Amino acid sequence: MASALRALLRPAAAAAARSCRRAPLPPPPPRPRAGARACSAGAPFQYLVVQKKGAKQDVGLIQLNRPQALNALCDGLMREMKQALDAFEGDPQIGAIVITGSEKAFAAGADIKEMQNKTFQQCYSGGFLADWERVSTVRKPVIAAVNGYALGGGCELAMMCDIIYAGEKAQFGQPEILLGTIPGAGGTQRLTRAIGKSLAMEMVLTGDRISAQEAKEAGLVSKIFPVEKLLEAAISCGEKIASNSKLVTAIAKESVNAAFETTLAEGSRTEKRLFYATFATDDRREGMTAFVEKRKAKFTDS
Repeated sequence: MASALRALLRPAAAAAARSCRRAPLPPPPPRPRAGARACSAGAPFQYLVVQKKGAKQDVGLIQLNRPQALNALCDGLMREMKQALDAFEGDPQIGAIVITGSEKAFAAGADIKEMQNKTFQQCYSGGFLADWERVSTVRKPVIAAVNGYALGGGCELAMMCDIIYAGEKAQFGQPEILLGTIPGAGGTQRLTRAIGKSLAMEMVLTGDRISAQEAKEAGLVSKIFPVEKLLEAAISCGEKIASNSKLVTAIAKESVNAAFETTLAEGSRTEKRLFYATFATDDRREGMTAFVEKRKAKFTDS
């Protein structure tokens, strides 16, 4: 009886084996390409190109990618900006971030069509433009690489960054007065602190633009480069920053920013406290020891 049962089961087992051989295993999911448009799990960005740059992949690059609208800063783009900044902020490999646009436009302003029909109630109760401030609260250094137009919200976005590099054809302006409104993302505040009351007042009240050279002379821009060399220079600056202690770099950024937000006396007290704080870090000890021993420091804190 046992032999009869085995005879009955043998054809079924053979068929099952053939079926298993015929059914191919599903292909493995594709591996994400390093430096692809999405810097974290999820769908790629719609309005940004996000990558890691530099020889050590320690510089985060965020490129505005809305060319048909000259990189106008719509709500969707700024939400993606916050997402990309959050990802780079949480990535221990990244030591600096570069924000750039195209050769024609860094960002020509906020999306006017998107805000055209908003009411006071909508703006006030909804905290319109509140998400934009994320650029200024990132603890890692942020470099703006500005080619072409940086107008309105685009100029404000650049000023939220810690360092501004400009292409030789860049133009800066706050033309909101020509639209019957005023800057709403720091334009009247950061511009005045950067270039002084007189020139800032002229730009805000007339809507006139200034060139890259004028911006550098006024103190808004750090350096000017040929258009095609700008991004390379900004990434190089980011690499230099990233080679230092990430912890102490964040402390230094906080101290410099205090100069814009406090009195001289309070800023000096803040600087002193932060200076003392560096003596609790391994990187301060390593940096000074390396200097005394005449070798290159090997920083570890992040």
